[in-house]
Amino acid sequence: MKDRKIFVKTFKTRVVSICLSIIICTLIITVVLIYFFRNENIKPPIEIDNKQLIPFQTSSYHIWEAETHTGPPSEITRVIAIQSGDNLMGVLVRAGAERPAAYAAIEALKSYYDPRRDLNIGDEIQISFSPESHYQKANKFGKIKRKYFFKGVTIPVSFDRLIKVTLNEEGTFEANEEKRHIQRETIAASGIIKSNLFVDATSVGVSPTILAKLISIYSFDIDFQRDLWKGDKFELMYEQIRNEKRNIIHDGDIQYAKLTLRNTKLPLYRYKTSSGNLDYFNEKGNSARKTLMLTPIDGARLSSRFGKRKHPILGYTRMHMGIDFAAPIGTPIYAAGNGSILKVGRNGGYGNYVRIRHNSTYQTAYGHLSKFAKRTRVGNRVKQGQIIGFVGNTGRSTGPHLHYEVIRKGRKINPRSVRIPSGEKLKGSELKKFLVFRNTTNKKFSNLFKPNQNFTK
Repeated sequence: MKDRKIFVKTFKTRVVSICLSIIICTLIITVVLIYFFRNENIKPPIEIDNKQLIPFQTSSYHIWEAETHTGPPSEITRVIAIQSGDNLMGVLVRAGAERPAAYAAIEALKSYYDPRRDLNIGDEIQISFSPESHYQKANKFGKIKRKYFFKGVTIPVSFDRLIKVTLNEEGTFEANEEKRHIQRETIAASGIIKSNLFVDATSVGVSPTILAKLISIYSFDIDFQRDLWKGDKFELMYEQIRNEKRNIIHDGDIQYAKLTLRNTKLPLYRYKTSSGNLDYFNEKGNSARKTLMLTPIDGARLSSRFGKRKHPILGYTRMHMGIDFAAPIGTPIYAAGNGSILKVGRNGGYGNYVRIRHNSTYQTAYGHLSKFAKRTRVGNRVKQGQIIGFVGNTGRSTGPHLHYEVIRKGRKINPRSVRIPSGEKLKGSELKKFLVFRNTTNKKFSNLFKPNQNFTK
């Protein structure tokens, strides 16, 4: 029995010793392998030809320390698309720039560009790195272990401009503005309303951006929710901006547009007068810009007209002194014309309310807002189309909508009955110049017109 206890004790001691020996040997082998093979396991940064840039995510970058094959070292550039939550300092540091160098580059950039204000989601910035030039010994496989330093960054400012920040010979960063290589092209399109303007215009290649501009220039005369019927026609001629790869990067201005509503033709021309006024004019030289917009909200449904109606809350018939536009809470509301704000705040059954004086004759009022825009204050001047607030459901309201009123000489009138003369009428020599411009524009559109994708005139 005693010999058995001695045997068990001896056996356990030997087992423990063997296990410890195995662990120690494993650790030693691991350290040796790491020491001899660590260089072969380091992956170099992806080197990109500056003419063939590709986008990368910014969340997985490491400090750049690369092995490259023997031969002349080359600059490395990465293109990074800005994502939600990114800031310029964070992107540069994650890409491999030392924080002091990134800070210096941003300081140089500020004379042209404020990254806190101007950096937008989707912007593609190019970050450049250069290899250190001092002598570095090649390893046994003929590879050289190089370190890269931050050389500069290129940021797009607009579709035709960019800012370059580069490290100069003195070792400091300097910023310069450059023009981007772009191509301008004039596009003509036309079609017939079969379903709705959006569907039928996009089917012939018109972008939503151009459609928004079309709605804007006709907003003084046409309510696009109600005035366009099946069979009505549209024509457009506008500028399109492409980069050197022929990719569309920007939609320019509409140069000419014509809507034909129940055989009534409404052409508009973008014309700059001798005095420098750039505006849209009809075929007679009258400005399309009216004193008041017909509809001070986009994409809304007319839910209640001007006139007598049974009040949905009070339960009895009374005059409805404006028109209602049903729209989701938060939909922007625009000032119907230039003017000064007379009242902002709660106003009984109107809920949150804004009233604007446009001239000695006309005022407009907006009710049931959810909130006001930052610059909507009593006494402030507003411009036509400026956002003054957002659709809500405040006051006596059964659902989110805008209550819109037009007041003429102190009396509330039907907003849809307002017919105000155009802001400017061209006369004399200016009118003659415009008529020549009009005829030239019509001819230009006809030459660009493609019968195979447009309707027959």
